[in-house]
Amino acid sequence: MSSDSSRRIQVPEELKEVLLQFSISFLVEQPPDVIDYAVEYFTKLQSERPSVSHTDQSTDDQLSVNSQDADAEPPVMASSRRKSVFAEAYDPEADDDDDGATAVFPKTDEQRARLVESVKNVLLFRSLEKEQMNQVLDAMFERKVQPGDFIIRQGDDGDNFYVIESGVYKVYINDKHINTYNHTGLFGELALLYNMPRAATVQAETNGLLWAMDRQTFRRILLKSAFRKRKMYEELLNSVPMLKALQNYERMNLADALVSKSYDNGERIIKQGDAADGMYFIEEGTVSVRMDQDDAEVEISQLGKGQYFGELALVTHRPRAASVYATGGVVKLAFLDTEAFERIMGFLTDVLKRNIVIYEQMFTDMARRNTNL
Repeated sequence: MSSDSSRRIQVPEELKEVLLQFSISFLVEQPPDVIDYAVEYFTKLQSERPSVSHTDQSTDDQLSVNSQDADAEPPVMASSRRKSVFAEAYDPEADDDDDGATAVFPKTDEQRARLVESVKNVLLFRSLEKEQMNQVLDAMFERKVQPGDFIIRQGDDGDNFYVIESGVYKVYINDKHINTYNHTGLFGELALLYNMPRAATVQAETNGLLWAMDRQTFRRILLKSAFRKRKMYEELLNSVPMLKALQNYERMNLADALVSKSYDNGERIIKQGDAADGMYFIEEGTVSVRMDQDDAEVEISQLGKGQYFGELALVTHRPRAASVYATGGVVKLAFLDTEAFERIMGFLTDVLKRNIVIYEQMFTDMARRNTNL
């Protein structure tokens, strides 16, 4: 046996399933603290683990039948009576096939607009960035149905999520009619996360057209995008000298807490005098830092990729000391909100406070120059 194979660790399938379920739940809900969320998640999972097997489907499962019509949003974690199972394994780090990431099914502008309108309130899609959302819409494929066709059957494993473009569809639970879709609506969204039994039966009453998406494609889009985002932000953060003191896990937590934002040339990012809501790291482009002087704004510096701004107001708990504008084209930023800043970067406060002295000297020099004019 080779030394490589002797050191190879076999990961149990059950562990893969639990960790993957947790990862997707985390990515969907995007909580501010991964550790706190993990404690809450696994504590709840343990408390809800049944001591005996159940065969009846829970009321929670039934909520997923028509989340558009219900006030309550569909649960992300599986019901305590039904253990959700991930049938397909997917490792975003091992997937280096960029060209064939997802299939693209052509749609007219009108069809695409209707899809966007139909899915805009789906919980799972709310956290998607524009690029991810476009991939989801591209990957949805057409399914034509005839009267009497069963789209999904109660008790079957979930595979696809459906958006209705046309047709009338009746929903049954235990053979009892509970709802009718008339040329609009969606169903089966929990199938994008879980290989769980269908909570209801949906049958076509007329000819119709549906747009569908399978679970594996959705998970691939979501997980691969999240993986790429983390890697990109880790590289960005590694280029920031101030963050060299962070441990690897702290840097990963920081990367996961960042939110992408884009600004067009000339657009104001922060305004002098406003309350601070977070700080920014520059991914691409340059920004202009300006201060109000004698009823005009005076540029005091320009910042580029790998630099950051907005941290001083967080450290001093004062209003923004300057305004910042995007310059020279589209600027891409990584935003860290106040709560995440205090949680992850609180111990770097002394380093950040040293920057205050530098900035204050810069402001003093600028004031002197203006006085001598």
